Amino acid sequence: MKVLILNAGSSSLKYQLIDMNGEKILAKGLVERIGIDGSRINQKVDGKVFEATAPMKTHTEGIQWMLRALTDPEKGAVTTMDEISAVGHRVLHGGERFTASVKVSEEVKDAIRDNIPLGPLHNPANLMGIEACEKVMPATPNVAVFDTAFHQTMPKKAYLYGVPMEYYKKLHIRRYGFHGTSHRYVSKRACEFLGLDRAHSRIITCHLGNGSSLAAVLNGKCLDTSMGISPLEGVLMGTRSGSLDPAVVQFIANNERMSVDEVLSLLNKKSGLLGVSGISSDMRDIDAAADAGDPNATIARDMLVWGIRKYIGAYAAEMNGVDAIVFTAGIGENNTTLRAMVMKDFDYLGAKLDPDKNKTREEAVISTDDSTVKVCVIPTNEELVIARDTLAIVTGQPIAD
Repeated sequence: MKVLILNAGSSSLKYQLIDMNGEKILAKGLVERIGIDGSRINQKVDGKVFEATAPMKTHTEGIQWMLRALTDPEKGAVTTMDEISAVGHRVLHGGERFTASVKVSEEVKDAIRDNIPLGPLHNPANLMGIEACEKVMPATPNVAVFDTAFHQTMPKKAYLYGVPMEYYKKLHIRRYGFHGTSHRYVSKRACEFLGLDRAHSRIITCHLGNGSSLAAVLNGKCLDTSMGISPLEGVLMGTRSGSLDPAVVQFIANNERMSVDEVLSLLNKKSGLLGVSGISSDMRDIDAAADAGDPNATIARDMLVWGIRKYIGAYAAEMNGVDAIVFTAGIGENNTTLRAMVMKDFDYLGAKLDPDKNKTREEAVISTDDSTVKVCVIPTNEELVIARDTLAIVTGQPIAD
């Protein structure tokens, strides 16, 4: 059975085609600049590259190009679209309604629309991707896999904010958390890899990339996570500020004559590593500048490390200890310097990093042999989670947690 995985952004479509018999990736591609001059597609299949530049005004046109690439006689992965049994969609915000992946229906689409105020940048694009697939592939079932679903096991003391309860009841103001498919995958994989009993485990997962979040996963369930009602809360990120005093918004708005929306745009798009360093939102550029002695790049890196360490300490306290700390995503999997800085002086917790083992960028234990807390690198695979959920739903099987 072949499953197509689609991650729709406001002007892009990332996709993978996976043969679930052996979970082999058959194709991987990106359609970008949808609705913008210079629309293009790039797809790779067994070393063969399909590339094209053409006007794509809508996501429907983008998906038509994706299907053209997938069925290309020379560089495609399938002969006809009938070989694709289902499409799994990453959807950012499911609110409180969805605790697991679901088959798309009109009711589900209505719920995705209802959550647009909570995910204004992503939910509309996710919905466009679903509706474009329905139009181009009307007989193929679609499945929605929500970023927020894994975090719905948090207790109220973890997800409520200290605002009047009426705002939770009326406006659903609460912590939702994101990167759920990644935290779910790597926490489970860590238990398999380390031989831990998942039902009696304490895992801290560090999803570190351009967007970063941490999660406390107790006995296979999310107990707490760093992102909030939006992906802005938590540690310093590429262009996001991370957590700050809400009065900062008022202070900037009043002094710079900006609206609240303008300040929130500033905090989402011009802050974080980029704003503090004044150099770049890319951690590789920050490292190079910091290593060369740039003071703003140095403090930006230090702020990120400081934030990660605070969450690790907090989550260890919440779970009465920790069995494993897992690094994943672009920075977590590849930045050996940052991992070393984060894990420095965690001996009191029982976590000791091995400098030689830490050189890896593959799945591995990077702690010392006598470390009572295992520290490891687990490459994330959100697409595989989406594919597995999609397969289970369309075949009527229970979803593996």
